[in-house]
Amino acid sequence: MHGLGNDFVVLDGVTQDIQLTTEQLRFIADRRFGVGCDQILLVEPPKLPDMDFRYRIFNADGSEVEQCGNGARCFALYVREKNLTHKRDIRVETMNANIELHLERDKQVKVNMGKPTFTPAKIPFRAKHQQLSYPLSLDINGETQTYSLGTVSMGNPHGVLCVTDIADTDVETLGAGLSHHPDFPNQANIGFMEVVNRNHIKLRVFERGCGETLACGTGACAAVVIGVEKGLLQSPVTVELPGGKLRIDYRKSKNGQHHNVLMTGPAAFVFEGSITL
Repeated sequence: MHGLGNDFVVLDGVTQDIQLTTEQLRFIADRRFGVGCDQILLVEPPKLPDMDFRYRIFNADGSEVEQCGNGARCFALYVREKNLTHKRDIRVETMNANIELHLERDKQVKVNMGKPTFTPAKIPFRAKHQQLSYPLSLDINGETQTYSLGTVSMGNPHGVLCVTDIADTDVETLGAGLSHHPDFPNQANIGFMEVVNRNHIKLRVFERGCGETLACGTGACAAVVIGVEKGLLQSPVTVELPGGKLRIDYRKSKNGQHHNVLMTGPAAFVFEGSITL
């Protein structure tokens, strides 16, 4: 499946027992020797009584991660089309948060991603005090350069960097350097945001464990959240990614109270089959 070109292998762990090793996950994700994907999504029965499903996400390098917004939309379409549920409102537990998915009539999926987290220790990000932006220094080609980075958790860690032209930005080099910066103890997804106007941004995202992808749902949410909190953007915001567009709804925090982030976009099947491991 894919959400705006962010592609996934989706596995049904409800009707079959699936236990995969890191090596098997890497093999499935390999675009030359396996099926090929950015991430592997595993649909499982819930552990909590008020949830419909459990949602697990594995990067192409075999590491398990906390959240994936594009994958969540694919998850909703998958469980509905495979008759694992007849609901249009689906409650799903992830590694460290619960999310709500709504399948609309035109197969667009709205995801309530919950509230953003800015507390450094909860992102996690190493900082003495909470700020909207932090200076991070990198050694690029033998020269030390400092970048102003907004940080937030959307269930997974994100850094957001404002740029004047994303087409002229070295996403691979800068993304890898910032993602692996020691101030991100669990690494981070790094978004490069170009503000077109207050309701429209262009975005490229370097995802930890994957590299640059065609779209990143949580990255789109993180960029809009940082843009709104800084006063650069106003909800709703169209996020233009290399793979297509998402709509993000988020209102600025008031008196320290953060609002939920709503993401709406498409999901699609590409093919299905079986694989022997």
